[in-house]
Amino acid sequence: MPELPEVETIVRDLRKKILGRTIENVWTDFPKSIKKPVNFNDFKRKVKGKMIKKIWRRAKNIILDLSDGYSLLIHQKMTGHLLLGKWELEKGKWKAKIPGPIGADPMNRFLHLIFWLDNDWQLALSDLRKFAKVELWKTEELENSEGMKKLGPEPLEKEFTFKKFKETLRPAQGKKGKIKQVLMDQAIISGIGNIYSDEILWRAKIHPFKDISKLSNKELEKIYKTIRELLPLAIKLGGESISDYRRPSGEKGYYDKERKVYRKEGEKCPVCDGIIKRIKMGSRSAHFCPKCQKI
Repeated sequence: MPELPEVETIVRDLRKKILGRTIENVWTDFPKSIKKPVNFNDFKRKVKGKMIKKIWRRAKNIILDLSDGYSLLIHQKMTGHLLLGKWELEKGKWKAKIPGPIGADPMNRFLHLIFWLDNDWQLALSDLRKFAKVELWKTEELENSEGMKKLGPEPLEKEFTFKKFKETLRPAQGKKGKIKQVLMDQAIISGIGNIYSDEILWRAKIHPFKDISKLSNKELEKIYKTIRELLPLAIKLGGESISDYRRPSGEKGYYDKERKVYRKEGEKCPVCDGIIKRIKMGSRSAHFCPKCQKI
């Protein structure tokens, strides 16, 4: 699932290309992805003619603020990613009209939602497993919605100091909670998921199964510092494309050259002779070096 660096990369790329553009039409072959309003024709009627005035991110959500007080929320879920290109329907399939990875990379061929813009370009959602969700809100209602209010602070904001970090963890410290699961809890910190929790904890030399109540102030400081350093680096590199994620251009992100432990089970640790392990943690997995990250 795209995490903070991937979603932020998409938002920054789209800002350069589609701010001020107007949505002229919409198509889908999977109307179930439209969660609000549930009727696609209603969604289409409300979206057509709206100008894109602002593009921003909250946690793993991409939000396009539109004219007339509307906002379009897109959560890409497991395999979704937004593409900006030009396509035409050929024998029942969408074919890219411009050369490059948009059409050449097979991960970009699962188009299930397309917005036509007023500059002859199209904004499309490619989603292999069709788990992504799209919602159209009145902007004020979205900002005050329960879902938004439940989200934890953004880890890259200036206000997210070490003191703030410790305060956000306080509710979890009264109960048993493994640090990897706590980092992935969107109600505690927004945007961190499976990939970057593994990478953060390896760099901080903290075992993913270590109980949060047993972390020293020094260990918490290591985690905080790593969050503030690693996430901007991943954004700079355009995110991680080990799976389905691609940038709006259709290109892969380049964080892979920095990936140390995630999905590297059985390989040697980059800094010692330990072998990276993978252990199930609920419905997820934790990747770590048992020599560098002792519990």
